[in-house]
Amino acid sequence: MQKIRIANASGYWGDDPEALQRQIEGGQVDYISMDFLAEVTMSIMQKQRRRNPELGYATDFLTMLKPVLAQIVRNDVCVITNAGGVNPVACAKAIADLASQQQIDLRIAIVDGDEILSQLNTLRAQEGMSFNNMEDGADFADVQDRVEAANVYFGAQAVVAALQLKPNIIITGRVTDTGITLAPMMHAFGWRYDEWDKLASGIVAGHLLECGSQVTGGNFTDWQKVENFTPMGYPIAEVNSDGTFIITKHAQTGGVVTTDTVREQLFYEMGDPANYITPDVVCDFTQLQLQQAGADRVKVSNARGREATADYKVSICYRDGYKATGTIVICGDDAVVKAKKFAEIFWQRCQIDFAETLTEYLGWNACHRSLASGGHSDEVMLRLSVRDEQPELVKKFAKLVPALILSGPPGVTIVGGAPRVQEIISYWPALMPKTAATPKVRLFEHGNEQTSGQTVDCVHLITSQPEQTQCDQIATATDESQTYQIGERTGQDNRRVSLSELCLGRSGDKGDAANIGVLARNADIYRYLHQHLTAQLVRYLFKDFCQGEVRRYALPNLHGFNFILTKVLGGGGTKSLRIDAQGKTLAQALLRQKITVPAPLLATLTSNSDSTGRH
Repeated sequence: MQKIRIANASGYWGDDPEALQRQIEGGQVDYISMDFLAEVTMSIMQKQRRRNPELGYATDFLTMLKPVLAQIVRNDVCVITNAGGVNPVACAKAIADLASQQQIDLRIAIVDGDEILSQLNTLRAQEGMSFNNMEDGADFADVQDRVEAANVYFGAQAVVAALQLKPNIIITGRVTDTGITLAPMMHAFGWRYDEWDKLASGIVAGHLLECGSQVTGGNFTDWQKVENFTPMGYPIAEVNSDGTFIITKHAQTGGVVTTDTVREQLFYEMGDPANYITPDVVCDFTQLQLQQAGADRVKVSNARGREATADYKVSICYRDGYKATGTIVICGDDAVVKAKKFAEIFWQRCQIDFAETLTEYLGWNACHRSLASGGHSDEVMLRLSVRDEQPELVKKFAKLVPALILSGPPGVTIVGGAPRVQEIISYWPALMPKTAATPKVRLFEHGNEQTSGQTVDCVHLITSQPEQTQCDQIATATDESQTYQIGERTGQDNRRVSLSELCLGRSGDKGDAANIGVLARNADIYRYLHQHLTAQLVRYLFKDFCQGEVRRYALPNLHGFNFILTKVLGGGGTKSLRIDAQGKTLAQALLRQKITVPAPLLATLTSNSDSTGRH
């Protein structure tokens, strides 16, 4: 086989419920990958399973599957998904019941063995398995008694073994987002486990597909260039046996595929671009090449890889206190001033020493619409949040918020009643040797288990740890930027413009860190920003958020920079009190900043076609 087509139909739990049907009906594909899991998702599913042993998986998948199950079998398409969560067997049984109702003969393979919650104490007693936090070195003993879920991130190898059973659907537990896309390439082309460049190419393809429509125009900086978002086109990778591939989408669907939409997704949650670590290979993004190969077609080539590390990553979730958020809307003249007064009144009345509090102001004219002045915001949503280890203190806060609306300035309405007290489940990343975890594969056919949990003898070709790339700039909290205005001083031959005129951007999160990818629109702008858009400056701009260091990685092959901001999300995930707990809006904040540039540089925006050509 010289070419396969791998589509994606889900980037997260809650994605478009009709995406799978569009991918099946839109044209020929060989495989469809669907990602449902995030770090905290596993703990949510664990709680569901404790309440009901038949739950603990992404039930949305069944809804998406129901109208196309017969077509999947008829078209000989294999769907590969981690929708199994913490209960892949229950998910497989539910799908088998659905197939039985439709009188469809279905083969379902399961990949599990990733859950190690019950084994943590035993494993921790062994050498090399401290489960200390891989990001900050914190001692696992501090959270051991509060752990809710613990799952190993398996890679593609177990899925390759499942593919050998010739299933219609593969249900996995915690297999990496990229692994469920790499596996069909390894299976179809017979790639060896040490063909690092080919495996790296598969990882790049998986990284581009894993977030669904984010690579086909969703969340795109130049969203105005997307003529149609309905129905949104989801991505397809046309992969060649040599590892090169084209990102595209079905015709007659919305969205767009250009080198810029692809570049943005490459930078999403990238980390160190020369050391993108997966269980299968350490991938290097720094030599990738992109080329527009036709309408809605982008060729990706020149991926480079190195041998995988000796460890698996382990996703651990633990109980970490409680939080609550209350919101009220303040309307009319001086809405911002009134909102600040309400906040002042509330915190004076509250008189509770919480572990953390936060006040935020949001909004724009939803209450008064055409009656609003239009020149400024005529309403503000006041968002009051607290976090504490003691649930009774958070409950007191929840009772105080509704009492605020009749005892302050006028023009107030409460949103959603009394705040709901939520238990915080925090994320704890750790490492463990690959030799200590074994994935299992089993086959369901006619609703029954045919192979009883056979283990997969994964190949481990470990010769070294990944190189430590030296990022080109690091800024710490004590660093002072030499200038707080981006670029040269304004003069006769200079212009002051928003960064968005010169760049694309996308941001994402990993725990309490966030990355912001900044992609220059051409090579001339990249060279200018290399001098002026420094790690020190970015740290200064985000001084209200960032409590850690900022690292900058330069990628001249993609005309971009990847900024890693540490301790920037207020704890990240479910722990953060911020409305943007995952840093998804940080790129937009950076792009709106003004920069002074030489006038001739702006002229390159019309004369240089790099933004839609080769990178």
